[in-house]
Amino acid sequence: MANDKWANPQKMWDERFGRAEPVYGEQPNAYLRAQAHRLTPGGRVLVPGDGYGRNGIWLAREGFQVTTVDLSPIGVERARKSAQAAGLAMSIEEADLATWNWPLGEFDAVACIFLHLPPDLRPQIHGKMLAALKPSGVLIIEAFTPAQLQHSSGGPKQLELLYTAEILREDFAAADALELLEVDIDLDEGRMHRGRAAVVHGVFRKP
Repeated sequence: MANDKWANPQKMWDERFGRAEPVYGEQPNAYLRAQAHRLTPGGRVLVPGDGYGRNGIWLAREGFQVTTVDLSPIGVERARKSAQAAGLAMSIEEADLATWNWPLGEFDAVACIFLHLPPDLRPQIHGKMLAALKPSGVLIIEAFTPAQLQHSSGGPKQLELLYTAEILREDFAAADALELLEVDIDLDEGRMHRGRAAVVHGVFRKP
């Protein structure tokens, strides 16, 4: 069943984001919050795969100029309603990241949080994230590692969708790694991201 869901990711995300509860919570990702000091105050931040907008909305509340993009029309509509209710001006787009017209050199930062891409698309899309950054822009990424298969705290169940520090080092070889490590953490991000988890943390700066 899991393989079937990942074969049609939009359907899977629509189902999750269509539930009344915010399945990944409403608070921002803890790693993003911890790394926010690296962001240019008031800068432009891109959040690909932001679902119903929890990270983008938090960044907008913190005074950043935010663009979020997600595959799920249900997630995007939910994000738009939440931003409107909060009185936040954000750009919230519905798009497939594989075919989206990626901006070039426009953002001060990219926040890539638990966005797991298949190996045939991952290097290409990660490259477009770097290309979207201005010189000296930073990319913040958190993702599950293969060790996450031993835990029940969320994430893909397919090995090929999980990341390692070495994979990220290779994908972002054109940038400087300010931080890159695999760690065990305690997740508390809604019902579908809760418990002990094995993740990779990375911060990269574009030259």
